[in-house]
Amino acid sequence: MNQAPSGSDDTAHSDNAVRRRAPAAERNRDAILSVLARVLPRSGVVLEIASGTGQHAVHCAAALPDIVWQPSDPDADARDSIAAWRAHAGLANLNAPLALDVLNDDWGIGNVAAIVCINMIHIAPWEAAESLFRGAGARLAAGGVLYLYGPYRRNGAHTAPSNEAFDQQLRARDPRWGVRDMEAVAALGEKAGLTLVETVVMPANNFSVVFEKQA
Repeated sequence: MNQAPSGSDDTAHSDNAVRRRAPAAERNRDAILSVLARVLPRSGVVLEIASGTGQHAVHCAAALPDIVWQPSDPDADARDSIAAWRAHAGLANLNAPLALDVLNDDWGIGNVAAIVCINMIHIAPWEAAESLFRGAGARLAAGGVLYLYGPYRRNGAHTAPSNEAFDQQLRARDPRWGVRDMEAVAALGEKAGLTLVETVVMPANNFSVVFEKQA
C-alpha cells in the first residue's frame, strides 16, 4: 500500500490550524457573491479591504475567474490565514495578501477596478470609513465600484432589534465602533466622488451597499 510522504499529515494539520474559519462568512458568502457577480466589473483587479480569514477571497476568486482578487488586512495573523487559504485553493487569480491599513493613505496599490469591504466599518473608528472612501475615490476610475456589506441604520433608526443589541455590544467594546447610518456613509461617498447607486436587503438584517465612481 502506498504511504503518504513523511511529514504530510503534519503539514495538513498545520495548514488547517492557520486557515481561520468565521461562521458568519460561511453563512453569508453565497448571498454576497450573488450581488458581487452582478455589480462588479467583468475583469480587472478587485481590492478587498480587511479580508479577515480569507474565506470570502477564496470563494469569490473561485466563482469570478476573470477578476484578479487582491486581498488585504492590517493584521499579520489574518494575512497568514488568507495566505493559507490561497495555498489551499491554488487559484491563479487570487493574489497574496497585502499588509494594508485603511487608515494609512498609502495603501501600497495603485488604481483598481473595484473595492470590496465586508463587515468592517462598524468594527472600526469612523475615521476608517472616511479613509476608505477617500482611498476609493483616489483609486477607482470612472464607473468603478465600491461594495460594502454589513448592518446599517436607516434614517437614524435600527432596522431590527438584533441590530440595536449588536450596536450596544460594539459600543461597549469600543465607543468608537457601532452600526453606522447609511445616510452618513452615503455622504462620505458624495464627498469622495462616489454615488450610492443601489442598496440590497440581505439575510440577517444586513445590507449590500453599492457605490459607483462618478465620471
